[in-house]
Amino acid sequence: MIHIIGLGPGDPGLITQRAWQLISEASEIWVRTRTHPAVPHIAKRVKVFSYDALYEAHRDFDAVYAAIAEDIVARARAGDVIYAVPGDPAVAERTPQLIRQRAEAAGIVVQIHSAVSFLEPTFVALDADPIHGVQIVDAQQLADRHHPPGSLGMGLLAPQLYNRLLAGDVKLTLMNAYPDDHPVTLIAGAGTDTLKLRTMPLYELDRHDHFDDMTTLWVPPLHHAATYEDLQEIIAHLRAPNGCPWDRKQTHESLRPYLLEETYEVLDALDAQDANALKEELGDLLIQIALHVQIATEEGEFKLADVIHHVVDKLVRRHPHVFGDVKVQDATEVAKNWETIKQQERKEQGEQEKTLLDGIPAALPALSKAQTYVSRLSRVGYPLDPDAAGGWSQEALGWALLRLVEQAEASGVDAEAALRATTQQLRSLLVALEEEARSQGEEFLHLPEEEKQRRWRAKIQNLSQPLRG
Repeated sequence: MIHIIGLGPGDPGLITQRAWQLISEASEIWVRTRTHPAVPHIAKRVKVFSYDALYEAHRDFDAVYAAIAEDIVARARAGDVIYAVPGDPAVAERTPQLIRQRAEAAGIVVQIHSAVSFLEPTFVALDADPIHGVQIVDAQQLADRHHPPGSLGMGLLAPQLYNRLLAGDVKLTLMNAYPDDHPVTLIAGAGTDTLKLRTMPLYELDRHDHFDDMTTLWVPPLHHAATYEDLQEIIAHLRAPNGCPWDRKQTHESLRPYLLEETYEVLDALDAQDANALKEELGDLLIQIALHVQIATEEGEFKLADVIHHVVDKLVRRHPHVFGDVKVQDATEVAKNWETIKQQERKEQGEQEKTLLDGIPAALPALSKAQTYVSRLSRVGYPLDPDAAGGWSQEALGWALLRLVEQAEASGVDAEAALRATTQQLRSLLVALEEEARSQGEEFLHLPEEEKQRRWRAKIQNLSQPLRG
């Protein structure tokens, strides 16, 4: 049998009676690490062996923990083993889980003996109650992220903040969501008579060396609405029976003009390079998104989690050069890979074959639509004029477009309709090229660049009214 006991947060007086009984009756015990205040007291009663040497022998914690689990299970084949970890075996400890998995496979019984964890004295020190909501994330896991998990409306505990380098990485992750001067607290020695609390602004977190294995970081919640959940709660309230009559009567269809209006106001703020206006207008656009999500939730169509799950999966799937082992040279190659992956997804889902230009909103203004067409087609060899590349300033291009509008007005031509018709003709050319390639057992998207450009030029030159002058 394997007995896994917790040594509590540090003070030997917090070790449970059951654990002391097992320790007192044993000839030896194994501890994950000797760097725990209670170990010297235990060593006076029983022979103590530790796995500290494994931390030097392996490159990462996963390998260390796996080696500990293997050794404990191997020893248990010859007789009972007592293995001790800091705090409680079920809180912020990986080796008990690994031991149980391996022991079960080997037919060895494991008994977990609960103990006082680091959490209880930590909350006492902070004068905080976790019932109001708290998140616990290992400091190393937090450092490995680019954005902190969970809700900014709940407190965050990051245990095992053991050195300054790790603190720097944790700080950068947190600063992607929290204000730079958000007050955070370091708790050292919780559950011992050496308890110390240090509160500082977030940006100063790594500007000292007061870190060890028993250091925990406390990040208090923001005391104002700061999460999408806060927004969705308000929207759900507005749509509830005791909410707002106007919001309650809205549908996906009735919100269409507001979605468009808010989108254009965001674009206005971008054009004005006004950060405060952009912040406000993005919020207004987010209201529209939240309203559509809430309506879909009420109608049983989908929920917020479905929206996020879909878009996160798509981003990961379409960035294999970031989340996989695909190598790319530049942004152009990324764009080509994106289109290839989209086509493969459609085939796997049994969708009808689509062209590169599908998925572009039909309601886009003609000029925006035309530029989107040209941008996408340039990925498949559309011959952009090399003499014009990079040769126009925004102002010069604006005046040139204005001259064309003047010509349209003087000729009695609707400029919007003319450009929309031409972009449709451009789409027809692409469809024809794709169909011709398939008839020859080829995929136009996968042809060499020179060949794609040659076929484009041939198509354009064969037009009775060419697209390019």
